[in-house]
Amino acid sequence: MKLPIIRHLQRNNTVDEIENTIKVLESFTDYNGVKDEEMDVVGELITNLCGAVEVHQMIANGMSDRDAANAFAQKVLGSIDRN
Repeated sequence: MKLPIIRHLQRNNTVDEIENTIKVLESFTDYNGVKDEEMDVVGELITNLCGAVEVHQMIANGMSDRDAANAFAQKVLGSIDRN
């Protein structure tokens, strides 16, 4: 997850565009010829795209751009097991 990338995607694309891109990337991963390295890159892209959708939703619910991005980052960091 890279917050600057998530912000860029959120600011420059609609939710529909992002969701369509996620669908295409998920379809790509279904192909049995995808290498592990490619899968890692696609996984990172999908993570950032999903983050952008979530930030879009927070903004639609009344948060500022900055607050939404920070709230998303805190949510992700809070979900990481820190044992």
